[in-house]
Amino acid sequence: MIYAYIRVSTDKQTVENQRFELQNFANERRLVIDKWVSEQVTGTKSEKERKLGPLLKKMKKGDTLILSEISRLGRNLMGIMSMLHLCMMKETCVFTVKENYELGNNINSKVLAFAFGLSAEIERELISQRTKEALARRKAEGIQLGRKKGDKNTHYKLTGKENVIRTMLDYGYSKAAICRKLKCNHKTLDDHLARMQELLATT
Repeated sequence: MIYAYIRVSTDKQTVENQRFELQNFANERRLVIDKWVSEQVTGTKSEKERKLGPLLKKMKKGDTLILSEISRLGRNLMGIMSMLHLCMMKETCVFTVKENYELGNNINSKVLAFAFGLSAEIERELISQRTKEALARRKAEGIQLGRKKGDKNTHYKLTGKENVIRTMLDYGYSKAAICRKLKCNHKTLDDHLARMQELLATT
């Protein structure tokens, strides 16, 4: 399947310019667009709050997504890279007309995958460094570290990863794939899913 995605931010913009660009691009490549998806929504909203979310979820290996430009996916760099990474994991292809990107089984995609992984690693290192600095500061101020004896643990290995877990589950990833992504075992994931369910039930 070949999908064409169009997004405009305001009612003062028109989808027709993007539609014209995408159709010309498809004609030049001798591609037949099977389905058009268009919406009026700001790029700051997550893909799950847009038609884009269900579209990415339904795409399968060998499918193609055509965009006028990469910013149609969103305004946040990490969000865009996350969506492109998902497309690559699903072995789908992404074309952009203006930048002339072709992301699939090629060197551009491998560079993107490397950049995504490096960005995630840097982010983890920064979080780790900030945590160590904060703990050292609290210790220097004489503040007791850790929970008091008898207190219940409120921080677990997957604390803060709830959005990642929900997104991967929504996109149909198996628990094994989630464990590999988050570097945890099945019991750790199952226990955290149970805690997430308990929290949901109390809210």
